[in-house]
Amino acid sequence: MLPRWKRYSNRVVAAEVSATTRYYDRVVQWMRTPGDDGDVLEAIESPQKELAETSIPDCSNEESRRTAILLAGTINHHYDVEGLLRDMKPRLSRTSRVLVIAFNPYLQWLYWLALKLKLKAGVMPTTFVTLTDLDNICRLAGYERVRFRQFLYCPWRLLGLGSLINALMPAVPFLRYLSLASLTIVRPLIPQTGRRPSLSIVIPARNERGNIAPAVERILATGIGAEVIFVEGHSSDGTWEEIERVRTEYASRITIKAFRQDGRGKADAVRLGFSEASGDLLAILDADLTMPPELLPRFVAAWAEGNADFVNGSRIVYPMEGEAMRFLNRLGNVFFAKAVTWVLGVRLGDCLCGTKLVMRSDYERMCRWRRDFGDFDPFGDFELLFPAAILGLGIVDVPIRYRARTYGSTNIRRFRHGLMLLRMTIIGLFRVKLGKLP
Repeated sequence: MLPRWKRYSNRVVAAEVSATTRYYDRVVQWMRTPGDDGDVLEAIESPQKELAETSIPDCSNEESRRTAILLAGTINHHYDVEGLLRDMKPRLSRTSRVLVIAFNPYLQWLYWLALKLKLKAGVMPTTFVTLTDLDNICRLAGYERVRFRQFLYCPWRLLGLGSLINALMPAVPFLRYLSLASLTIVRPLIPQTGRRPSLSIVIPARNERGNIAPAVERILATGIGAEVIFVEGHSSDGTWEEIERVRTEYASRITIKAFRQDGRGKADAVRLGFSEASGDLLAILDADLTMPPELLPRFVAAWAEGNADFVNGSRIVYPMEGEAMRFLNRLGNVFFAKAVTWVLGVRLGDCLCGTKLVMRSDYERMCRWRRDFGDFDPFGDFELLFPAAILGLGIVDVPIRYRARTYGSTNIRRFRHGLMLLRMTIIGLFRVKLGKLP
């Protein structure tokens, strides 16, 4: 029977790992360390769990399946972490992730003391790697860190403090450096090879009649061969009739699908469009064409070259055209980008750009995440970015020059929608940053 504090520590670790792996297909623990009794792997949530003794299974042919390789304390007992990662890489695919549980390198004395007092089983760890060192090692071995979480991993629950401190640890400056362990998710940098993935572009449209034909013409001019899906949302300017006309006119040159919303809001429109899409990759393009459709091939290229599995547009890099975004709107965008970066622990230049690209198989995982997390986002940006970070997909921003509208007016209400975005950010703070996940 494990001591109470040890059972609690195992649950803390398993909960952090499970936030990601419950949406994966498989977890494989490799190179179990001395003193590892297997309780952490047993407590982790995943459809399939395995213990690999000699080598990891060959995942190199996996395309939509996601496998997590768990190294629980392994790098703390290894003398060549770079070599370890290099040896693993040929057996991984771009959808594989390596989950590294490691001890705090600044608290070596504490582990030594715990072993001396027999509060911890096993042998003294030999290798303590800082986050900077781990980033460098990953870069040398052909990997990228995509998520980092620190947690208490100690018996203070016996004093009634463990849950509170575990929640606050990742959020309080300096206090987080006292965390006893961390979870780092790294992804192998592997470009897409083989067949070219198909692409579906979803265009939510409300009162955008004058932009429908230009959107199709400009997508055709890119030569990316995409399926276009218009989702019309309660327009009053004849947008639906224009979509039907354009679909008929261009039927011989491009596949166009069209649907009308029963619900309301952009998030609802995107969900409908994605549910009807047939492409391997799913992209969103705003019908106002403020994000030039000519840049869509760059989103596809960023994914195909292995830069990320989630590609996000950023409007903040280049000067904007004319009145494309008013000063207060720009200020709000910068604020929310910084806030969401802090909450999620990933770097985002612009969290509210409407153009995003994701694999269909990963979007299906996002839908499962949303059912667990709750339906909290009427705009659709956060409900894609949040799970992309938590699932360790890897996010990259594609800089774009934001253009002024040539038809219609914006549907954005800066103050009302700003308050809604603030509420969603606060939800993320408590349920993601502070670890209050389902």
